[in-house]
Amino acid sequence: MKKPSPYLTFAGTIPFIACAFLLMIDVITVPVLGSVVDILSAYGLVIASFMAGAHWGNHLGLADDNEWAIKLPIYSNVIALGLWLGFLILSASSFIWLLVIGFISLLVIDYGLHRVRIISHTYFKVRKYVTAIVVVSLVVAALQLSMRVT
Repeated sequence: MKKPSPYLTFAGTIPFIACAFLLMIDVITVPVLGSVVDILSAYGLVIASFMAGAHWGNHLGLADDNEWAIKLPIYSNVIALGLWLGFLILSASSFIWLLVIGFISLLVIDYGLHRVRIISHTYFKVRKYVTAIVVVSLVVAALQLSMRVT
C-alpha cells in the first residue's frame, strides 16, 4: 500500500485554492466559517507552522555535527514565530504576503535538505508542486484583497 502523504499534501491545497477562488468571485464570508480572509489566514498559519514543525522533527534525527542539526531548529522557530507575530499585528493583506514569503522560505530550506539527502527526491518533488499551488493561490488572494481596498 502506498503512503497517503502525497495525496494528503495535495489535498491540503484545497482550502488555499477555494479561498482564492471565493475572493475572485467576490465572496467575502462563508456561512458557519466566517470571513474568507480569516479562514485563509488561519489555515495558512496552521499549515506553515506544521511545515516548520516538520523541519524541527527532521533535526531530531540528525547527528550533532550535521550543520542542519543546528540550522533547522533555528529556522523552524524563526519562521513559525515570525508568522504568528505577523498574524497578530499585520493587516490581512500584508499577512497573506508574509505567508507567501514563509512558504517560499520553507521550500528553500527543503531544497537544502534535498541536496544533502535529508529528505527524499520524491518528497521534495511533491513539495515543489504543492508550494507552487499554495503560493499562486495566496498571490491571487492578496491581489484580490488589494483591488478591493483600492
